[in-house]
Amino acid sequence: MIALLKAPARMLLRTVAGGRPPRLSVRARLTLVYGSLFLFSIAVLVTVSYVLTARAIDERVGTLSPIKPRPGVLERILGDSDRAAALVEAREELNRQLEEQKREVLAQLLQTSLLMLLVFGALTVLVGYVVSGRMLRPLHRVTATAHRLSQSNLHERIALDGPQDEIKELADTFDRMLDRLSRAFDAQRRFVANASHELRTPLTINRTVLEVAIASRKNPPETKALADVLLGNTARHERLIEGLLTLARSERELSTRTPTPLADVVRSALDQMEEPPGGIEVESELGPGTVEGDPVLLERCAVNLLENAVKYNVPGGRVRVRTGSRSGLAVLSVENTGRPVPSYEVERIFEPFQRLRADRVGSAQGAGLGLSIVRAVVDAHGGTIQTVPRQDGGLAITIWFPDGAASGAPSAVAVPATSGAALGSQ
Repeated sequence: MIALLKAPARMLLRTVAGGRPPRLSVRARLTLVYGSLFLFSIAVLVTVSYVLTARAIDERVGTLSPIKPRPGVLERILGDSDRAAALVEAREELNRQLEEQKREVLAQLLQTSLLMLLVFGALTVLVGYVVSGRMLRPLHRVTATAHRLSQSNLHERIALDGPQDEIKELADTFDRMLDRLSRAFDAQRRFVANASHELRTPLTINRTVLEVAIASRKNPPETKALADVLLGNTARHERLIEGLLTLARSERELSTRTPTPLADVVRSALDQMEEPPGGIEVESELGPGTVEGDPVLLERCAVNLLENAVKYNVPGGRVRVRTGSRSGLAVLSVENTGRPVPSYEVERIFEPFQRLRADRVGSAQGAGLGLSIVRAVVDAHGGTIQTVPRQDGGLAITIWFPDGAASGAPSAVAVPATSGAALGSQ
């Protein structure tokens, strides 16, 4: 009962603070419907009982008919006018007492009925709240499963037990839909992986032939120049295929999970980087933070973030990479200076084959899969990406991973409120 009284109070406070009526849950609406129908039925029953009781009292007891004889009749019968007046007065007093008793009985009946109405009404609301919660529990399970699937994988099922009712039918339909989606996504990933593997073989042969042609002394300079151009195109195609393979792998469910320190991942990614062109300075501030996941995919995520921060920068710019933990979450943050990035392009840059319309420091043209791979890796690990355009240009990309000590499938992470870090003036 206390919880039922607190809930309307909280809704009232939210209404006053927010200026708009709160949204009632299905459980609260069902409780109100149950309570309203019961109170209405009891009110009708009390009204009918009151009317029938009053009619039964009138029929059984009634009132004495008033005496209205012709003048002088009672005096002649009783032989005394005083005795006749006393008889009339006694009859009227009896009628008044009968009316008073009837009013008391009906008032007591009404009072008792209203009291029982309030008691049973409150009890009905409480029972309705509990029963509606039990009825909606399977729906909460469906919602929780759908929420986990949207952030982890498509291999989990609801598998709801119970009678074959509408909710069970909904859960089974949802499971069958997940089966079809899982098969479709697996087929798509297999196609990308198989196509990428099939394309790598001829590209490797072409690269070998071109390298032999460049190294041969018999070929003229024109042929070597053409071979050098074709070798560059082959290298770009190989990077594209490698990116597709990594993207297909990162979008699959993680088969094994290993506690991986983010600091070690970033150090390995920094070791793989070439000397940044244009005098770009790379700063690192590596604090403790552990992620339960695939170390290879996490390293590829860090490499892609650093390469993107270097390519989309300005000569003499800066890149800062930081790791650590905050509010029970592992954090990886990469910031870079560069051209101003419009806010409406922030989400677009994570789509495959999308590139910013800006000059890049790096001369090599990428495949446009770097940040797509980053998002796929983060989603596979149950993380969240927060991207904030910096006022002075560039981006601040922060990734929040679940705590590495947690077990089981990754769940949604609650990103702490942050305004984004700043590199400071150059």
